[in-house]
Parts: sequence; C-alpha cells; structure tokens
Amino acid sequence: MSHYLDAAQRLDIERLSQNFTGRTEWPTWLLLIGVQIAWFGLLLGSSWLGVWPTTLLLIPLVTLWMSVQHELLHGHPTRWDALNKVLGYAPYAVWYPYTLYRDSHLTHHRDEDLTLPGVDPESRYLDQANWRHSPTLLRALLWLNKTVLGRLLIGAPLALLGLASSELQRLRQGDRQAWTMWLTHGSLTVLMLLFIERYSVLSAWHYLLLVSVPGLSLAMLRSFYEHRPHANPEQRTVINEAAWPWTWLFLNLNLHLVHHDLPSLPWYRLPQVYRARREQWLSRSGHFHIQGYSQLVRQHGLRPVDSPAHPFAEGARP
Repeated sequence: MSHYLDAAQRLDIERLSQNFTGRTEWPTWLLLIGVQIAWFGLLLGSSWLGVWPTTLLLIPLVTLWMSVQHELLHGHPTRWDALNKVLGYAPYAVWYPYTLYRDSHLTHHRDEDLTLPGVDPESRYLDQANWRHSPTLLRALLWLNKTVLGRLLIGAPLALLGLASSELQRLRQGDRQAWTMWLTHGSLTVLMLLFIERYSVLSAWHYLLLVSVPGLSLAMLRSFYEHRPHANPEQRTVINEAAWPWTWLFLNLNLHLVHHDLPSLPWYRLPQVYRARREQWLSRSGHFHIQGYSQLVRQHGLRPVDSPAHPFAEGARP
C-alpha cells in the first residue's frame, strides 16, 4: 500500500478488502465469466447477427478483455499468479501474450521510471539523442501518434511493429522463455482462429484485421495521455474523470494515479477511493486532470498533446 497514505486511509482501504466483496472478488469473477460467454455467444450467433454487427460488438469486447487481463496480472480475482495466468491466457486480443503483457506492465509500475524511454516499457517518447537522429518520416508518424485521431489510426500498427522488432530479436538470440511463450500463445491463437473459421461467419483474417487491431486501437485511447514527463514521479500520472461507457470499458483505469498509487486495489474500488479524497488526489497529481476523453478529442483530436521527444531524457537506453 502506498507509503504516503495516512492511517485513516489505510484503515478504510483495509476494511474494503475484508468485506464480502473484497474477500470473494465476485465482481471480477462475474466480469471474467461474462466476457468469455459474450465472446463465444457473439461468434456462435454471428450467422444470425451478420458479419458487421458481430464485428462492431466484438471490437469493444476485445478491448474489455484486455482490461480484464490487466486486473488478472495485478492479482485479481485470486492471489495466485499461476491461476490468474490460466484465467487470462485466452488470446482473444491476439497480439500480446499474457506473460509478455504481465511482465512489461509490472515493470512499467516502477513510478520513478515512468515515461523514461528505454526504461519504462510503456513510454511513448524518444530520448533527445534518438530523436535528433530519427528519420523525418518516423518523426512525422510520432507527431501524428500524439493526436487522438493519429493514435486511433496508427497507434496500433506502430505498437505492433515495435513488438515484432523487439520479440524477433529475442527469438533470434535463442531466448528460451520467448520461444516457449510465443509457441504457446501461437498455438492457442491458431486454435482460436480455427474455431472462428468453423463456427462463425467471420474469417480468421477478418478477425485479425477488423476485430483485434481495432480493439487494440480502442484500448490505446485510454493510454493516449495517461502519463506525462515531469520532474516529480507522482505528477506524471493523470486523473481522467471520464464517464460511462469509458469507465466500464477501461475498468476505471482512467483514474490512473489512484491505480498507480494502489495497484492492488481492484477496478470496482477505484471510484470509491478516489471520491473519498478527490482534492487530495488532484493535488498529488499536480492537477494533471482531464475531464473525460471528450476533452482530449476536442483539444487534441488534430493537435499533438505534447512532443514525442522526452524533455529531460538525454541518455536513456535506446
């Protein structure tokens, strides 16, 4: 639990973990089961729904599945990492094996390294040296990726290119863990795509290109401006007071500073803990505060939110 919390806050959060909901984690179990029933139901019923209605319903469901995987890697609904891994390994979102997502995301939670390129695996910045030597086309793409429209259009392809580059390097180097992970994930993905081909009106290519990639793009709206470079690590993480359906789709991770300060707090507790001391959270964030994703669309739909070059990371690892 975060060291800056006072005794009363710690006691309040401890009480939440000891009641029936906290002990059983039934909201997460219900969500976990519900998403999987919905996924199979949509595909098995796709001949009745039709290709495009099925597609449009599957895209946010895949995004929601990624949010569920995020809960699993943070220790919900069980405290057993191995069991959570089994529960979250289904490759509905295709591109990121659960193990890879878990390990990189937990590294991202070292708040003192947030946004630092080459250190924070979820950084969207280049250090000064790499920025100066980047080709013009790459710079243009990175500037575009700093707009909401660009993020939705090219954010996923850029992320997948980066993933392919780093993981192919690991595979070429003979990294045993990488080979085991990708063979397992690849086998499950092939089985999933065969199921889609056999029992739905969608083709495997349709699912890959028109469901999983848009699902990843939608998830990238959440991470569009979750973090900013700042001298104080606690002021690098946003409070986004988003409304439904985004809070549901992203499982309240819009309250991102609360999550980073209390990463073991389950998704359904984040709003309650935030509302109890809203002004304190806003002050802690340095008033890095956004009033919903509509504000980001209005202000940064076509205008970059900040520079792709990190303002003070000169010598970070490339």
